[in-house]
Amino acid sequence: MSDDVTIFRARMGLLARIGQWTGYLIFISAIIIFIIGLLGDFSNTIANILIFLLVAGSVVLAPTIILHHGVKAAIKDDPATTKKPPN
Repeated sequence: MSDDVTIFRARMGLLARIGQWTGYLIFISAIIIFIIGLLGDFSNTIANILIFLLVAGSVVLAPTIILHHGVKAAIKDDPATTKKPPN
C-alpha cells in the first residue's frame, strides 16, 4: 500500500471524527435549547432554532457516520494492515 493512500485514509478519518463531534455538539445544543424552551417561554423563535439545529445536525452527522464506517472498512480490508496466519 502506498503512503498516499494511508495519508488520504488518515485525512478522511480525521474529517469523519471532526464531523461527528460537530454533529453531536449540534444535537446537544438542540437538547439544551429545547430544555430552555420548556422551562421558559417556548416561542416561535425557539421552535425555529430547534428545527434549524436538528436539520443541521442531521446534514452534518449522517455523511460523517457513513464516512467513518467506510474508513474502518477500508482499514479492515486492507491486506497491508491485516495479519495473515503463518503457514
